[in-house]
Amino acid sequence: MNTVFRKLQVSFTQQVFALNKALTLCRATPSIQHPVYGTASANDRQFHNMPTHGIGSWRYLLRKNLQRKKKGKRQINPIFEATDTAYGTLNVQVSGYDMTLVEHYIQYIHKLCNHFDIKVALCYALPTKTTEVMLMQEQGTKMYTDAVLKTHERVIQLRSLNTLLCPVIMDVLLKNQPEGVQLSVKEHSEAEYKVRFKARPELEELMSRINQ
Repeated sequence: MNTVFRKLQVSFTQQVFALNKALTLCRATPSIQHPVYGTASANDRQFHNMPTHGIGSWRYLLRKNLQRKKKGKRQINPIFEATDTAYGTLNVQVSGYDMTLVEHYIQYIHKLCNHFDIKVALCYALPTKTTEVMLMQEQGTKMYTDAVLKTHERVIQLRSLNTLLCPVIMDVLLKNQPEGVQLSVKEHSEAEYKVRFKARPELEELMSRINQ
């Protein structure tokens, strides 16, 4: 009985010793620390002052540094001359005070030209013109502004219009012309091209002074 009791006592003491050892290991500081709260080592500190250009970027996602071309003066497009079977370059000009009607009518003309396979070279807007309506007082000579009218103009440029098809197209356009919208057809020229740009008298005076 004594020998059995001694063996049980020895095994029990060994188990208690093992448990105490395990507890001391658990209470010790862990070897792996959190990357945020852990202390930085000497090897990590040497990268703090190094540049980070190009890190995390891919070459195919970067924009290429393309050389921008210098914008020169816009040149006039070549003017086609009229032949026996076709006109040259024609400007169909639409103007009116209501911009919505002018835009819708120019869209209708463009769709009509596409339907009849008429070549449309350009479609652009001219600078808006402002007109002031002045009235004089009944008793006095002073003038006051009664209304301000804005004229909106749109131009669609046709090329090589067939002479047989032209009267048919003009008849359709005149029948579908809305009220308050004016329609005119002119031959394209250099003067018509210059009307597209706003005049700068101050700049012209400076340029003339420089040239003198």
